[in-house]
Amino acid sequence: MIRKAVIPAAGYGTRFLPATKALPKEMLPIVDRPVIQYVVEEVVASGIQDILVVISRSKRAIEEHFDRHLELEDLLETQGRIDELDTIRRISSLAHIHFVWQETMNGLGGAILCARDHVGDEPFAVLLGDTLMQSRAPVTLQLNDIHSRKRGPVVALEEVSLAKVSRYGVIRGQALGDRLYQISGLIEKPSLELAPSNLAIAGRYVLVPEIFGMLDRQQPSRNGEIQLTDALSVLAQEQVLYGLRFEGRRYDLGNKLDWLEANVVFGLAREDIAAEFRSFLDDFLHPEVDG
Repeated sequence: MIRKAVIPAAGYGTRFLPATKALPKEMLPIVDRPVIQYVVEEVVASGIQDILVVISRSKRAIEEHFDRHLELEDLLETQGRIDELDTIRRISSLAHIHFVWQETMNGLGGAILCARDHVGDEPFAVLLGDTLMQSRAPVTLQLNDIHSRKRGPVVALEEVSLAKVSRYGVIRGQALGDRLYQISGLIEKPSLELAPSNLAIAGRYVLVPEIFGMLDRQQPSRNGEIQLTDALSVLAQEQVLYGLRFEGRRYDLGNKLDWLEANVVFGLAREDIAAEFRSFLDDFLHPEVDG
C-alpha cells in the first residue's frame, strides 16, 4: 500500500493570467473549494495520509489554506455558525500535510526531485495540483490497486483526440487487457506525425524511488526543465512500467474551458445548489421567445 503522496504545485499558472498573477492556479475555486483541496481529498480517499506539497515562494496561500485560522474559527463559533466552523476545521485535519519550496522553476521532474528526502526509498503517488478527477473510485486508488497487484510503477492514461496529442506526454505500449498497458516508451508533446498513440499521461502516477536517480541524470530541455516524461522513458527500459486507462473524467484546471466545465459538473452534483443551478442553466440556454 502506498503511504505517501506528492503534489507538485509550484508552477506560475501563466495560462490563467491575469487571475493567477496573485492567486495560485491551484487555489482557483470549483464551486466553493479550491482545486488543490479536491486533489488532497482524492489522496485521502485513496487511503494515504502523508502528503508533501511542492510550492514556490509565491504560493504561500496554499500552505495557509491547510493551516488553522484561529481568529476565523473563533468568529464563526461566536456567531453560532457551526456548519461553517466544522467545514473550516476539517480542512486542517484532512491529512498530515507538509510543504517544501521548489527554489528553481525547472519543470515537473525538478518538482518531484524536491520530494526525495521526504519519500525516501518507498513507492509514492504523484498528483498534479492543477488536475481534477471526477470518478467513482479515486483515480489514485485505481493506480494503487494496479501497483499492489503488479508490484511496479503505473501512470494514469486517457484517450485524447489526435488533434490534441501535441499537448501531452504520449505513450508507446502494448495492451494487456482490461484498460491496462505495458509502456515501452513515452514522447513529450509529439507532433501528430510522431505520436505513437493517442494515449496521454493524465496527471496521476504511482512511482518508485529509482525515478529520482533517473531525474538526476536527465538533461534539462531547451527551456531548462527536467522532464518527468523522459525519465519515465528510461524507467520503462529498466523495469516494467504500466499505464492504466482510468475510469473517470479529467479536468485540466490550467485550461479555461476545463475550469468552466468542472464548475458546471461539480455544481450540478451539489445537493444544496443543484436544483436552482439547473433551472438557471435551462433558462439561460433555452430562453423563452416573446410572442
